[in-house]
Order: sequence, then C-alpha cells, then structure tokens
Amino acid sequence: MNDKVFTKAIKKQFEFDEEVAAVFDDMLQRSVPFYKESLKISEFFALKALIDGGRAYDLGCSTATLLINISRKLQTKATLIGLDNSEAMLERARKKCEAFKADIELENADILEYDYKEANLFISNYTLQFVRPLIREELVKKIASSLKKDGMFIFSEKVISHHSKLHKDLIECYYDFKKEQGYSEYEIVQKREALENVLIPYSEEENIKMAKNCGFSHCEVVFRWANFATFIAIK
Repeated sequence: MNDKVFTKAIKKQFEFDEEVAAVFDDMLQRSVPFYKESLKISEFFALKALIDGGRAYDLGCSTATLLINISRKLQTKATLIGLDNSEAMLERARKKCEAFKADIELENADILEYDYKEANLFISNYTLQFVRPLIREELVKKIASSLKKDGMFIFSEKVISHHSKLHKDLIECYYDFKKEQGYSEYEIVQKREALENVLIPYSEEENIKMAKNCGFSHCEVVFRWANFATFIAIK
C-alpha cells in the first residue's frame, strides 16, 4: 500500500499506529535513502555475528523485514527475537513471518524495560532516535551489558551536523530525495511537523561517543548517505 499518511493535515505527533503500519514498508523505501542497501549491510554483518548460532534481538523490529531476510540465510540454528511496542506493526510482522515460514519470536515489549538474555547481536534500525536523549544512553548500556564479548550492535540512525550551513544543506539534499520519490512539499512539511520533538537525532560523532561511553570497545560508520548512517559497535 502506498504511503499517503501526510497528504492530509496532521492532528497529532507521529506515532506507529495502524495508519502508519499499513504503509510502513513503502514509507521506509521512499523516506530512507538507500534503505535496501543499508539493510543488506546489516544483514551481512548480522550473519557474521550469528555464524555459530546464538541469539539476536531487533529493537523496534516493525514489520520484521530484516529478521526475515536474516532467517532465510542462516546456516546455523539461532534465536531471532523481534521487539516492538506497536501491535499494529507486530500484526503485519506475524503475517510476513507466516508467509515466509520464518522462525522468529515476536514480542510486544518496551525495549527500555525488557529483560534481555545474553546475546551475540543487537540490531536497531532508526529506533534509538525515538528514545529520549536522557534515557538513550541507559538503553545502550543495557545492550552492551547483554552482549557476549565481541558481540555486535548494528544500528542505523538519522544524523545531524553541528555545522549550521552543512546541516541545512544536508536537510535540503534529503528533501530533494523525498521529492524524487513522489512526496509533495506539503507531505514533507507535514511529516517534519509531526516528528518535531519525537525524532531527536545525534551527530555521527555523538553516536560513536555514546557507544564507547556505554561499554563498546569500537564503533564506526559502515554506510552513510548525507544525513543517514549505519553504525557497527563491537563489545
């Protein structure tokens, strides 16, 4: 189904409700530059992290696209767990898992309060940016403490620049991308307003510093397009 959520006037802040869930896969493809490519990179390193099996968590798994892709290529037995607090998203994830016969555990859960078991891998695609900065670091600490030694945390985020002109130009570049995907100026403005104070991105440097402060020995960007980046942090 095509994303037309913001063709009408917004009446509330952005949330992952039934209306968004119904068009979410299309929204991602048209709103996140090189989304398929960033998923491919995440999938590649996820399979490396699970080469001997183990456990993986996807935080904010939405419709479970990445976990399904991973499950189809796994060569060993691994436990794949998708967590999301949107029942609408999880309902679509369950239907996709059933269609692809993917063995994935899906739970409606608060990723801040969840009792994680020891894992080899954590994934978070455009999820941390929706966690308030005051508690975001606590979540990353919890992720690090739940990982085995040399465990991996793969996360993608929208990023900002602290150079005012560059930051403005990056946003303009991104809006040009969205227009090329068929979004109107009105839809772009509507979504920006809906996300105001809901999506709070860090800079590339701030994400790396956060990961290292929270117990990861190494963190770097493995893919970036303008103000979108995929990071890998290793415990």
